[in-house]
Amino acid sequence: MMLKSVLLDTSFFLRFLNDEDPLYAHADGYFRHFLREETTMLISTISIAEYCVGGHISELPLKNLRIIPFNVGHAQRTGEFARLVFQHRKKLDLTNRTIIPNDTKLFAQADTEASVQYYLSSDTESQKIYGLLHAQKAGPRFQFLNLTTPPSEAFGMLDLR
Repeated sequence: MMLKSVLLDTSFFLRFLNDEDPLYAHADGYFRHFLREETTMLISTISIAEYCVGGHISELPLKNLRIIPFNVGHAQRTGEFARLVFQHRKKLDLTNRTIIPNDTKLFAQADTEASVQYYLSSDTESQKIYGLLHAQKAGPRFQFLNLTTPPSEAFGMLDLR
């Protein structure tokens, strides 16, 4: 039986670590759900770098996360994704966004890691890129979870709070 995992992007941590953020309750709910379901939570070295722009690595809940470095296999898949995104970027209507740097890299990591079933983010621009890749039948093979959707809705659970 293959273990399931989720790749958490930087926007997840920005909300999860700020209890005044409007999406904090959703982030906390997802975190608890993944712990309860024994879903391995992954963080990319790319997200760590992004987080460290304004925060410190010691603030991240690393004891509950598995760190995945960006490697050659991820780089190759990034090139495939980025090529498609560049070819179709006019369809995306991205606001002030550089395409390759992180979205396609994180998607490539999630797509390449066999256990990843979910990618969790609140980044709507990133979701546009995911949608384009899906529409082009290029993958990705994981499900994009938007943090604006409560975990009870995403997983069809009763919210008994």
